Amino acid sequence: MRFYRPIAPFAAMTFDLDDTLYDNHPVIDKTEKEVLCFIRQYDAKFGHFGHEDLYIYRQAVLEQEPDIYHDVTSWRRQSAELMFTHQGFNDEEIVRGMSEIMSCFMYWRNQITVPESTHKTLSTLAEKMPLVAITNGNAEPAACGLAPYFEFVLKAGIDGRSKPYPDMYQLAAERLNLPINQILHVGDNLNTDVEGALCSGMQACWINIENKNLMQESEGRLVPHIEISDLASLVALI
Repeated sequence: MRFYRPIAPFAAMTFDLDDTLYDNHPVIDKTEKEVLCFIRQYDAKFGHFGHEDLYIYRQAVLEQEPDIYHDVTSWRRQSAELMFTHQGFNDEEIVRGMSEIMSCFMYWRNQITVPESTHKTLSTLAEKMPLVAITNGNAEPAACGLAPYFEFVLKAGIDGRSKPYPDMYQLAAERLNLPINQILHVGDNLNTDVEGALCSGMQACWINIENKNLMQESEGRLVPHIEISDLASLVALI
């Protein structure tokens, strides 16, 4: 544990989900492979599709609606809709196909293995103070056993613009009925989590699982209050 700024007493903690509480990379890799396989088998029109074809539709949606990136689920759904439309399906087929693809995606997206150490740490922390999840992604804490630890979950798109925008940080403070500087945010990303939290007025903890050198990281312009290498270190702060 390293301290870069004086830390003030805090009465609640907020957490990023992906790559903070579990390793998200294999989850996404598996999900993308399974979704592509599902699409290829869905109809002969998609039999030749590769990841690059899906990317083209995603980019087309982004060009039409630049702010869609704040809501990654809507972005994916609209990309599927455009794909079916472009391939000549009728309205009923589009709705059905889009729904089935999203069901496939959400199933694999939530096949998350949460380390037992994460469960233990969050359980201990939740006994001492309210915890909140703040995510730019679309993982469902209830589907992977994390929901019981959190007072509530805030998701980009539904609950405001994505981090590092201040929307969800400020909303968390409002719903917790706490001054924002009495909340410690924990996350792995120096931009969305550390800089976002600090600029919103929260205190920030960077979880540096990959043993990076803070001073050599180009994505971070602001230093956190604390740097930790494993989640369990947080117990020492309460």
